[in-house]
Amino acid sequence: MGGAKSASTPLATTNSLMMDESAHLRDPKEYQVLVGSLQYLSLTRPDIAFAIHRLSQFSRRPTTKHWIALKRVIRYLIGTIDHDLFMHKNSSLDLHAFSYANWAGNKDDRTSTSAYVIFLGKNPISRSAKKKHSVARSSTEAEYHSVATTVAELCLLRNLFKELSLSSLQPPVIFCNNLGSTYLAANPVFHSKMKHLEVDYHFVRSLVHQGFLHVVHVSTKDQLADALAKPLARPDFERSRSNIGVLALSNDRNLEGVS
Repeated sequence: MGGAKSASTPLATTNSLMMDESAHLRDPKEYQVLVGSLQYLSLTRPDIAFAIHRLSQFSRRPTTKHWIALKRVIRYLIGTIDHDLFMHKNSSLDLHAFSYANWAGNKDDRTSTSAYVIFLGKNPISRSAKKKHSVARSSTEAEYHSVATTVAELCLLRNLFKELSLSSLQPPVIFCNNLGSTYLAANPVFHSKMKHLEVDYHFVRSLVHQGFLHVVHVSTKDQLADALAKPLARPDFERSRSNIGVLALSNDRNLEGVS
């Protein structure tokens, strides 16, 4: 793709990717190989994580539309070839996370995509974007499942830090932009209308009650995990990209890049 025009974002916000019964690629192997390579790259380029996560769902029978979208990711990488994941030299050992769910965002089956990014001080150390297998009946349900997944990862990190004799002075904080989820985490009275969330509810609520963590509401514009669960317009995407540590190599001499 030498000489190709660069793209400002990995995925367009105007066209939703869906299963399509027309114009399938004759040989999907090239598509599959490229998706696999980009999945590996996304380990240090989380800004393309959602795009590759979404496009990988069509690997069995990709269409021309999916192939064009995949080539857009390449054009985006061409335009950001000087970007990398950066880590601050000096940072605290306090954990905090951003949890998000794109409720019913998959138009093929109306499942949700949940995502989180976990920071150790200023540095992103863990992130995830996964399509849910079941359909959530409300945005609160989708968001709360995402919070529970984030809490599980925080528990694993806490146990790892204990083995390494590292400790944080403050309980981890999870930032979520869904008020219903934050109310559920803090409210000791279980709501009968949310009984289908009972396992996740008690798991998260007990840890909040024990003081292990806090679930705090954050405005949508300050949500850092949304770029891992849905395509964003350029201004929002660039803000999120920089906030999760993907910067141009020349941006800050006080940072060490991770390649």
